[in-house]
Amino acid sequence: MRAVSIRRFGDPSGMEVVDAPSPVAAAGQVVIRTEAIGVGGVDAVIRRGTLGGFGFQEGLIPGSEVAGVVTATGDGVDASWIGRRVWAFTGTGGGYVEEAVAQVADLVALPGGLTSIDAVTLGSAAPVAHFALAHAHLAPGESVLVRGAAGSIGIAAVELAARAGAGPIAVTTSSPARGERLREFGAAHVLDRSGAGDPAAPESVDVIIDIVGGPDLPAFLDRLAPNGRLVLVGAVAGFPPADFGAHLLRAFQQSRSFATFSLDTVPRDALRSARTELFAAATHGDLHAVVEAVLPLDQAAEAHRLMDAGRVFGRIVLTP
Repeated sequence: MRAVSIRRFGDPSGMEVVDAPSPVAAAGQVVIRTEAIGVGGVDAVIRRGTLGGFGFQEGLIPGSEVAGVVTATGDGVDASWIGRRVWAFTGTGGGYVEEAVAQVADLVALPGGLTSIDAVTLGSAAPVAHFALAHAHLAPGESVLVRGAAGSIGIAAVELAARAGAGPIAVTTSSPARGERLREFGAAHVLDRSGAGDPAAPESVDVIIDIVGGPDLPAFLDRLAPNGRLVLVGAVAGFPPADFGAHLLRAFQQSRSFATFSLDTVPRDALRSARTELFAAATHGDLHAVVEAVLPLDQAAEAHRLMDAGRVFGRIVLTP
């Protein structure tokens, strides 16, 4: 089968299409003939080599989510999965392939009204947004800022916060045009990457969902209202400064808080239930999959170039 491998960490030119053996399902696993492959921000962070300390090595096949049809099952897996359309989490790699392997516990059967392309646009991003807002204990009427809102997680966070009855929702993004598109999903205030650009935006907010991280994170901690909460769900701009916590301590009497959030901390049953509900919401038009482009698998490097250039609104999807 064809696969895409990271032969050299760094820019997208280090990615190349390779021939790989077709997988065999081990116990508890299934093989999926992929129809759509999600290209996520974490794929780009891994490809750049900035997470070498986490054990990623050159030769890795990136990609963490696919959708397609189950073609084989391993020992202990109900054979009735064969022939069913599913979304699957493949781990921190293994998704940029024509045939993927996943644990049966990481499958979600797809409803008939949801395409495979839409499934990989929402399958990881929407649960991150859903559980991050819960982690922040968002209450109706509270103000929200989504930092880095033009990606699939950010768009879902804006839409889900609006559905939850949030107060004014602000977003940071790289261009006014993207900001106008975010208004369609519930954003009321559009800010530039520094958090400026709309004099009418609240000076402080109750909840910040941050997908960016990086050196500017402390400035956004300073924008939290009393009892405000910032939840970091990504670090596409890298890790924040080592002393970022000093900003919280200097505002000790404001009772602000910072937290990270990862889907790894959500029990699988709860995660599967949430995905099922979010996929159903998409089929009913209550949640929207925003796709920037659909590219063939052999253009994975081009997909990463577009991400590195900041030209993606929503998600890029690969098809085999």
